[in-house]
Amino acid sequence: MAFKRFDPEDFLVSSDSITSTLWSTGNPTLTTFFTSSVQAAGSSGNYYLSIYQTSSNLSTAQVQFDIAYANSLGSGSTWYNSIVPENSYTKTIYGQYRSMILEDENASFIFGTGTNVLTGSDFWVLSIERANYKQSLFPGSLNLKISGSGGIINLTDNSLDNPVNTFIGTSRVYQLISGSNGTAGSLAGSGYVSNSGSYGLVFPDLGTILLNPYAISQSIKVSPSRSNNSDGLNTQRLFDAISLGASFALNSQETVTSDYVFVRARNSEFNYSENPSFISGSTGEVIYSSFINQPQVYITTIGMYNDSNDLLAVAKMSRPLLKDFTKEALVRVKLDF
Repeated sequence: MAFKRFDPEDFLVSSDSITSTLWSTGNPTLTTFFTSSVQAAGSSGNYYLSIYQTSSNLSTAQVQFDIAYANSLGSGSTWYNSIVPENSYTKTIYGQYRSMILEDENASFIFGTGTNVLTGSDFWVLSIERANYKQSLFPGSLNLKISGSGGIINLTDNSLDNPVNTFIGTSRVYQLISGSNGTAGSLAGSGYVSNSGSYGLVFPDLGTILLNPYAISQSIKVSPSRSNNSDGLNTQRLFDAISLGASFALNSQETVTSDYVFVRARNSEFNYSENPSFISGSTGEVIYSSFINQPQVYITTIGMYNDSNDLLAVAKMSRPLLKDFTKEALVRVKLDF
């Protein structure tokens, strides 16, 4: 065993972006959507509706995303207690996302930018199943079709039209617009709705999509019920519109940071060994005199230690590497995080 201290130029940090399909079907596009009557009728059904990729037994079906409806006034659902007006499931959901995204309990969600904005008192939520992606949603891969009595709209994020990252609080955000593959394309304007702002907000790092009911209602006449102390079945309304659209494409993205360490064995280095077959166990002398001036050893393992001599990482060679005074070796070790 021999030691050598690394030089600063022996280290290199590199980042690679890896994209993959998000849905558990392995297909980038979901075309069929199913719900569970058990989940919908349970206590969680008051808050959200889980969407599955298959109608088979729930022991094999997997949740792909959840639909929820949020209303700052508590409309669209029953109240927890009839003597406490407006304190309802939808108000709780609105407060949850306001705290998580806006980070201010007095703030409101604003859909759109510039002169075409709408301050929303309610919205639908598409929450992507966290187990389906490692780091974030892949901007530009979102293509969602929603169908209603007024027609069908194709929704995407505006990541290609606006490549500079924008944030709400600490969360990266894109506007949800009419178009495809991250751009409004040849459509007139920015893909917004007149006097109603954008179709929603996309938070790729949170796996969350907020839909603006006013813009959707104006386009295809799909709108939530905002009645007080009454279950408006608003999650079911959006589910029906997505099912009729029959197309929800989305991929995931992961940034893998790799540390490259270049291990250099120069011709004069690492030519001797402490292996018992190389030296005498009793005297410590080289057993074969020919190994004194013409040694031959094989590099099989590279260990990385800190200044306290603690072993931090081990790299195994794919095959033993012959080393003598006439040879130099350069081994690239890749550490992924």
